[in-house]
Amino acid sequence: MKKIGLATAVLLAMTGAHAYQVEVQGQSEYLQSKGYDSTYTGDGQAKFYFKDVDASKGPLAEAAFLNKASNVQLGYHFDRQKDFADRSSSEKTQSYGAKAEGYYATSYVPMPIYGSVSYSHTDVTDKETGYKDKDRGDRYALEVGAMPADNFLLAVGYTNVTNGASLDNFKAFNSGILNARNEGNTANARYKTDAVTGRAKYVGAIDNTNMAIGFEVDSIFLRGSAAYGLATDLYLTPKLSVGATYADTSAFKSGTDHIWGGNVNYFITPALSVGATFTKTNAKEYREGDATFAPQDAQTIGMNARVRF
Repeated sequence: MKKIGLATAVLLAMTGAHAYQVEVQGQSEYLQSKGYDSTYTGDGQAKFYFKDVDASKGPLAEAAFLNKASNVQLGYHFDRQKDFADRSSSEKTQSYGAKAEGYYATSYVPMPIYGSVSYSHTDVTDKETGYKDKDRGDRYALEVGAMPADNFLLAVGYTNVTNGASLDNFKAFNSGILNARNEGNTANARYKTDAVTGRAKYVGAIDNTNMAIGFEVDSIFLRGSAAYGLATDLYLTPKLSVGATYADTSAFKSGTDHIWGGNVNYFITPALSVGATFTKTNAKEYREGDATFAPQDAQTIGMNARVRF
């Protein structure tokens, strides 16, 4: 019976079932950063949905959002960077995360309510000394919002960032390591660990076509300054999409003015997809008190895959 069950699961993944309850994803980015050896990152993420997700309508990549599918998630990130100038020095970063998000419809509020809570922990270990800085790790985030129109989400939140090395594990997976690092540095740029966040997301069909378009805007606010991120995707078919991303953090003078990138994703079947990403950041010299810092330009090329069952 176990063999039959396994064969059935594999068959569904290959032929393309239109409903799923579990999604497993993996990705790796080739990271080039000036002054450091090129390296690879590794990420994994698993989601469990409390009810079957119907993937028969709209873009397959946004099936969970279109279904307002409540879920729990686990995530993992790994990377190691070695300094050109000091070959014996390298830093290994590992991040672990857990997240829950839910949608709830009630007769008391004339629109679906949204909420999410997440926790990430980052360990950074120096190879030369063996020192492991656990204080860099703990990070919490909370979001609450509503959907005033179909497939349109508005949410506000709070995040606590221990310091600039604290990664949002799920941002590292969904937006890439450069965006995740920059967001952590930005949140900690004013030596303030508490920040307010805002987010808006919309996915909608393009009239009289088989295409759809999606937008997502996120922001983080500290002491009157704000940083913004924008992602847009054009779904040429329910299976194929191309997208672009842009982040502006110049208001914080934390070394990076902007990050831009692009991506393409294709579902081989409704249960199996592959994708590619590219991101690039332009660094800018900045000062903190009497010290001058010169961060390095960086770019990544990534590959990812996901399976649903």
